[in-house]
Amino acid sequence: MVTERLALVSLVLLLAAPVAAAPLAHREVLPNGIVLLVAERPAIPLVAVRVLMRAGAALDPPDRDGLASLTGAVLTRGTSKRTGPALDAAIEFVGGSLEAAAGRDSLNVSLRVLRKDLGLGLDLLADVLLSPAFPAPEVARKVAELKAAIKRSEEDPAAVASRALARLVYPGHPYGVPVEGTLESADRLTREDVQGFWRAHARPDTTVIAVVGQVTVAEARREILARLGGWQRPAAAPATVPEATPGAAPREETIARELTQATIMFGRQAIRQTSPDYFPLVVAAYVLGGGSTSRLYTRVRDQAGLAYSIYSFASPSRYGASFIAAAQTRTAEVPRVIAMVREELARMGREPVTEHEIELAKAYLIGSFPLRLDTSGKVADFVVAVEELGLGLDYADRYRARVAQVTAADVQRVARQYFAPDTFSRVVVGRSP
Repeated sequence: MVTERLALVSLVLLLAAPVAAAPLAHREVLPNGIVLLVAERPAIPLVAVRVLMRAGAALDPPDRDGLASLTGAVLTRGTSKRTGPALDAAIEFVGGSLEAAAGRDSLNVSLRVLRKDLGLGLDLLADVLLSPAFPAPEVARKVAELKAAIKRSEEDPAAVASRALARLVYPGHPYGVPVEGTLESADRLTREDVQGFWRAHARPDTTVIAVVGQVTVAEARREILARLGGWQRPAAAPATVPEATPGAAPREETIARELTQATIMFGRQAIRQTSPDYFPLVVAAYVLGGGSTSRLYTRVRDQAGLAYSIYSFASPSRYGASFIAAAQTRTAEVPRVIAMVREELARMGREPVTEHEIELAKAYLIGSFPLRLDTSGKVADFVVAVEELGLGLDYADRYRARVAQVTAADVQRVARQYFAPDTFSRVVVGRSP
């Protein structure tokens, strides 16, 4: 069994070696600034289109938290030509989908249609992008839904802990504010706010469009230009967001909840994929808490029986990055679990990981990567993300190659820098033990 496992690891790492590969997608910049990415998949009779605009929650005005989220939620609920129900009926009639949502860094529109219905799908997409109506009744309804979702999330200890930890890890930065905002900020949001946010931030020169499926580069270019080529970029420069920088000293917070178990989260700022140390960090995160063979899982859950779940991961974004470790345990065991997590964080920087640990981590990270690209929709999501983050369309190949090159010394070096226990903020949600 051990021999077979090592042979599998060796095979995965061999497959990760750099090879001459075709670009994941064709890239070009249209005259109005739109970045067009096209991945031809002629055997797939579907086309997935992704539109990414730099209009996420990081650009919410200080007193209008949740505005980007509301804008994304109401974007497909009506245009100057079609009502929301009419848009729904048109896309559903051909078995497709047209959806929009906003996250921390961007607002995204997703279209999926059969190849034969691409023209109709792009007509609807262009209508949404160029002439959204943001009907007042729909805005009011989405505000009510947003508030209901925020109230429900208050019953989820992990969501409560995540919001509190973000505030501690990113003090004074937009990343410290919930994407969905708060109940108080939701009450202030209006249709005029949504219209103003869209006018300020929906612009072609900060937009990426990916077209993936049974379509050629020439077809995609022609169809997008026909509908969006007249979308003019504003004269003013686009809004910017400051890079997150480490702020005050790490802090601890306990949020009282009458629960049978407690949620513990550790977090600190880390590094994005543009840093060479990101790849050793990803391997280190997996060794520490990435799966059922990880150190945290083995020691805290398997051996001590103290955790219902325990894990760690790197979380990079456009304007900053964090590293998170989390666990759920019985209230009485919170101090022991905190101590164990701190010990394992420190041990990662004090002692080299074993070759067995590092090879298993690399094999998983490399071997699971193709699952991120096994559908047209996933390819579209991936290429717009790497474009937005400035990683380059060869990132899939570089990721596998860089992970394969990580050594035990690399892991220990980044662990010494990013896993020091005293550099982490901590949140506990639950009863006091």
